[in-house]
Amino acid sequence: MSEFVAQSSLTARGDAKRPRRSLFCKYFATLFVAAVVPLILGAVIEASFGYRDQRRHISEVLQAEARGAAGRIEAFTDEISDQLGWVVQFPWTQGDDDRHRIDALRLLQQVPAIASVSLLDETGTERVFVSRLRLNKTGRGFDLSADPAVIGARANKVWYGPVQYQNESEPYMRIAVAGNLPAAGVAVAEVNLKLIWDVIAEIRIGQTGYAMIVDDSGQLIAHPDISLVLRGRTGSVDFSRIKHLVGTTSSGAVITGDKGNPVVALSVHAADIGWTVIAMQPVVEAFASIRAALWRSSLLIALGVLIALALAYWRAHRMSGPIKQLEEGVERIGTGHFDHRIGISSHDELEQLAIRFNEMASELAISQQKSVRIDRLKQFLAPQVAELVEHSAGLLEGQRREVVVVFGDLRGFTAFSARAEPDVIMAVLREYYAAVGAVTTRYEATLIRFAGDGVMLLVNAPVACNKPANHAVQLAIDLQVAVQSIAGKWCAAGHAIGFGVGIAMGMATVGTVGYEGRLDYTALGNVVNLASRLCGLAKDAQILTDRTVAEKVKDAINLVSVGNHVIKGYDQPMEMFAVAQGNMPLTCPESGLRRLEIETL
Repeated sequence: MSEFVAQSSLTARGDAKRPRRSLFCKYFATLFVAAVVPLILGAVIEASFGYRDQRRHISEVLQAEARGAAGRIEAFTDEISDQLGWVVQFPWTQGDDDRHRIDALRLLQQVPAIASVSLLDETGTERVFVSRLRLNKTGRGFDLSADPAVIGARANKVWYGPVQYQNESEPYMRIAVAGNLPAAGVAVAEVNLKLIWDVIAEIRIGQTGYAMIVDDSGQLIAHPDISLVLRGRTGSVDFSRIKHLVGTTSSGAVITGDKGNPVVALSVHAADIGWTVIAMQPVVEAFASIRAALWRSSLLIALGVLIALALAYWRAHRMSGPIKQLEEGVERIGTGHFDHRIGISSHDELEQLAIRFNEMASELAISQQKSVRIDRLKQFLAPQVAELVEHSAGLLEGQRREVVVVFGDLRGFTAFSARAEPDVIMAVLREYYAAVGAVTTRYEATLIRFAGDGVMLLVNAPVACNKPANHAVQLAIDLQVAVQSIAGKWCAAGHAIGFGVGIAMGMATVGTVGYEGRLDYTALGNVVNLASRLCGLAKDAQILTDRTVAEKVKDAINLVSVGNHVIKGYDQPMEMFAVAQGNMPLTCPESGLRRLEIETL
């Protein structure tokens, strides 16, 4: 018990040296992190994948719209070049200018985008000029053979000129087509590109996305806001920057758009005419779904955090509460409160631990009760005998059995106690009790009581032994030797103190007597009185026994008869026996002188 308390105290002191953190906080933090971190990571990963997928989807949409616009523009220019090819399919002959002029007028009717057309013969001389804005001319005879349009058409059959702005407003482009036969000449048409606006205006990417067309120099050719196109070159600087930033990558790029807002843009190059179609969508709209998903994730995370807080608090409280109960229980047990019990109903390992704890407390209580009983038994039994009695039921119950009673008593102690100081008397008694106790323990005899200078021992009860009479006589011899050895020291100090022993054997009633809180083991019967009377008759260094003991030990220990003597309380004289001096392993040189002094006293 004391060891358990000491270990508990050491543990408590060891814990006090280390800084302690609340177990509740640890559980709370762990559970909170375990619940919230995966939620946040899941939201971040989901947003990342969603952003990537959305960006890929936007790129696909922009590319599809840009490619569609480029295809329609190429179809637009191809149609014009086909129509021009129709008017140069016949060679020039003398006097057929009117026929070519009619073909040119028919071409203007069929293709509204063509503002004017010049028909040249095989030498590059203009023969017919038809226009929507100016007067038609026939046979002006201008030599245009060195014109880049003529040279390009003769070289590649079809030639597309650069975009030009008339009066720095509307974009125009010249398209030249050479006839299949050299004699058919060349048709050079001036095309108003404002009509391409219809193509661009039809393009809608989402709610606010759109497309535009710029040429190789970055000049704006078509835009949903026609006013930007009509501004001419003055409004094309920013579009040149956009064309440069977008480049020709297949994936959308986030740039600052022409309206100053961030957009996702992608371009497709129309190789035949050297134009670039740029499709773009504002970032706000392009990633609106991602933003909405982030808001939803944020709300879910906030809700998850609140739930995690509540769950972490509840779980941490459920975990730390029982552990705190266990800690308090250990402290109570450490202070000896073995009746303390812990009530935990968690239906898990903690409840099982509480059950084990309560079982341990019960076992400690039982162990403590046993320890108390053994300590009490050790008051009159040898330690090993006390252990045996504790584990053997019924040994202390009242019963009648044969016992050997040994009485010892100091000679001359009354006169010594009358003269000596109290501390000297107590010192003598301590030495005397220590000597008697050592012999009693060694022979596993039962110490019934100390009564001043007298002592009563019991052999064969409550624990039986082999040959109890021999055991008791040998105990008395060792007891006599032990006391005589210290009596010599007392004599040298001027204290004439001797020691006599009486032994008797017979039936006696043995058992515990007393009341709750104070019980003694004792023996009652005639044999007790006889042993006491023999002790009273024994002289210093003498051991007297009754006939029963003498008969029992005659084969092992030499006893001599000291004759019949009248013993107080008995009607008839009784024969007494004394242990022969030869059986005494130790003799005291001063015994004779001290005996005379004792007898004198």
